[in-house]
This record gives sequence, C-alpha cells and structure tokens, in this order.
Amino acid sequence: MKEPLCDIIHCDELARNVLPRMRAELVYRLVNGQGVKQSEVSRRLGISRAAISQYLSRKRGSGEIELSEDIAAMLDRWAFAVMNEEASSITICDICNCTKKKKRTP
Repeated sequence: MKEPLCDIIHCDELARNVLPRMRAELVYRLVNGQGVKQSEVSRRLGISRAAISQYLSRKRGSGEIELSEDIAAMLDRWAFAVMNEEASSITICDICNCTKKKKRTP
C-alpha cells in the first residue's frame, strides 16, 4: 500500500514541536554563530526582539532537536536565505520529509 503524502498527526507534531526548536536553533546560529545582532535577526525574521531573546534563553523552542545531516543542511540554507534576503526554496513539507526520513531509519 502506498504511503499517504501527508499525515495530520505528523504535521501537528511538526508544527508544535519541531518548527519552534528549529527556529530557536536558527536564531542561535545567527546570533551566536554568525554574530548577527538580535535586532537584525528580529527584523529579518519578522518577529519581535523579545521573541529573539526568548529563543536564545530557551524560553521558546526549548528542548533538544536531533540534527540529522539533512536538518542541519536545511538550517544552513534557511540561515543563508534569511541573511541574504532571498526567497528560500525550503518548505514546511521539506522539513516534514526530513523528520519522516529520520523516523524511518532504524
């Protein structure tokens, strides 16, 4: 039997757990890894400066995220797109497929 393209349970888990953690990791990489000012990250992501501070202090997006090579590469592409103000070729479905791939691997 063919696997369905989307599974609402997986999508819901992704939206509640994975995406906030990935956003927190993105903010951490931009501020601490690349030295971008918090106010600049706030402007580029379109979120408040307070939200940036909360991501950095792990009040938002808390919890560990397993960074598979695919997810780490996706975070790098996302950071590049944000800093270069380019339209990103990353979609929620791409992230979802990465997390599904990780779950299938024994």
